[in-house]
Amino acid sequence: MDAITDKEFIELVHFIKKNYGIDLSQKRSLVLGRLHNYILQSGFDTFSAYFQFVWHDTSGKAGAILVNKLTTNHTYFLREPQHFDFLERVALPYLAKTETRDKDLRIWSAGCSTGEEPYTVAMIIDSFFASEKAKWNTKVLATDISTAVLEKAQEAVYPSEQLAVLPDVWRRRYFRKADEENSILHEKMRNEVIFRRLNLMNEVFPFKKKFHIIFCRNVMIYFDAEVKRTLINRFYDYTEPGGYLFIGHSESVNRQETKYDFVGPAIYRRG
Repeated sequence: MDAITDKEFIELVHFIKKNYGIDLSQKRSLVLGRLHNYILQSGFDTFSAYFQFVWHDTSGKAGAILVNKLTTNHTYFLREPQHFDFLERVALPYLAKTETRDKDLRIWSAGCSTGEEPYTVAMIIDSFFASEKAKWNTKVLATDISTAVLEKAQEAVYPSEQLAVLPDVWRRRYFRKADEENSILHEKMRNEVIFRRLNLMNEVFPFKKKFHIIFCRNVMIYFDAEVKRTLINRFYDYTEPGGYLFIGHSESVNRQETKYDFVGPAIYRRG
């Protein structure tokens, strides 16, 4: 099969950016590496033939597979731990006082990858509320564009060595051995997270209520400034007054272009 032509690459970049917000214009080698063998194995002779198949697939399945192949989902437990420390020390105590009537905390992990982030949030919440936990509705919504990572997240099986960063009490309380090399999160904690596929480029999110906390970390590094600005403002519209937005430390928000108040590194709050 011939290498991807400039025209084919430009068409692909445009399609991915328009539909998923991801900018691959500087990722030609990544595109080639991720797609070449898959396209051959799928029976297509050229990149163009494969792209035409994706463009005209009204079911959306072909596009979902393409995104799975092109997106990188690198994450781990307690990534950027300052955020989780802030959640435990500041955000949860504040929300525990202000939401005493409904006892309904709505938390969204946007771009959840293989589940380490939302499960970490769920463990922090369980540990924080302790015996009072049963009185609260604190299920975490976790979304991602990739069906592949969502399937892994729902399985909640992780190499045991990756759990070394977690507190000993968490490893004992929330995990059990799956086999010699892997551990699985207890069903009780798996049930605290609701996984759904969601494209952050949707003009309207399918949520009836706003969130008290939104995590969208190390996702917007793939977006250009305009897409990022639009998404941040959309997050603001879906954040409860006094609620928090956490982004990745490698990401930034132009404070002149958002209504969020800056709280600390990669932490913002709706006034």
